[in-house]
Amino acid sequence: MSEICNESAGRQSLDQLDTPCLLLDEARMTRNIERLRTHLGTLGVQLRPHLKTPKSIEVAQRTMGSTAGPAAVSTLKEAEQFADAGVRDILYAVGIAPNKLDRVAALRRRGVDLSIVVDNVEAAQAVAAKARETRDKIPTLIEIDSDGHRAGVAPQRPDDLVAIGRVLNEGGPQLRGVLTHAGESYSCKSLDEIAAMAERERAAAVACAQTLRAAGLPAPVVSVGSTPTAHFARDLTGVTEVRAGVFVFFDLVMAGLGVCATDDLALSVLATVIGHQRDKGWILVDAGWMAMSRDRGTARQRVDQGYGIVCDVDSQIYPDLIMVEANQEQGILALRPGSGAMLPDLPVGAQVRILPNHACATGAQHDAYQVVRPGSRDVLARWQRFSGW
Repeated sequence: MSEICNESAGRQSLDQLDTPCLLLDEARMTRNIERLRTHLGTLGVQLRPHLKTPKSIEVAQRTMGSTAGPAAVSTLKEAEQFADAGVRDILYAVGIAPNKLDRVAALRRRGVDLSIVVDNVEAAQAVAAKARETRDKIPTLIEIDSDGHRAGVAPQRPDDLVAIGRVLNEGGPQLRGVLTHAGESYSCKSLDEIAAMAERERAAAVACAQTLRAAGLPAPVVSVGSTPTAHFARDLTGVTEVRAGVFVFFDLVMAGLGVCATDDLALSVLATVIGHQRDKGWILVDAGWMAMSRDRGTARQRVDQGYGIVCDVDSQIYPDLIMVEANQEQGILALRPGSGAMLPDLPVGAQVRILPNHACATGAQHDAYQVVRPGSRDVLARWQRFSGW
């Protein structure tokens, strides 16, 4: 693992940075990683971090705790980039499209243990055909729909599950097990609801693995995970691994769910005040939706945080100051409706930090992290991000 001093950005200070840019609090990130690893360790389950959130070699190495993995990804571009950096155990955790199987085969020829996911017979047949063509038992998991949130085989349809399993087991690939994602946990209203969702996720995945085994099919891997359920699962009996991604940074959606506190958020966008509309109570900054993303995930929660909570340059939150609107390259800061707080005096040229709704979406707007630590305005390193598919 490379040390932070070896990626030095020349010890720039925050006021020397071009804005908007993405700041990463390295101490908060480390604390977040250790929190989840400790919790899953008490439950005896391996963490497979989902690297779709950081899309960065340096962050990935710290999140995995090893250069070789395990890891989960959401694009083959991620798989290729992390393979180049030495990661060898990768799960491509999105249903496979047949036109991507050549890239899967190419990665596997490089010695990467890349596994893939299907949830229908047609996709399984395409994988089986590619496995016969390449003479490579492409390891494949069957996705389970444990909560009605998105893709996957319904646990109530065991015949469909077994049919897919038979195509994979007899057609050349390697049936590796089952996978599910409790995405509906993002709609929970309490920590008890999240814990109940975690048990629902576990029970569905384990039951489907047992269905396959009862049909004489292998299911060595039982993979579950979302950041909320990963943190509040109380029992993971029968599960072999947990996937989570946004935990490494957290965000306002996670804070709104009660999964973390705002002072756990490791990402912020540094912006500069460029003007005022004083009769409207507005402060204008040079960070719009191209810097923050259009994600408005907290709008469905009890407290709507607009496009983000505003802090001073030292990460102290301004009471009730949020980004209420975002144009392409300009953001509008104002007090949230009904607030009795005072609008801070922020002259043109002043810097602010804005905490994002969704770490994955905001991160995707930037090409690098400016790495900082609490109590310092120095930039310790610049870590590259990548994008694309």
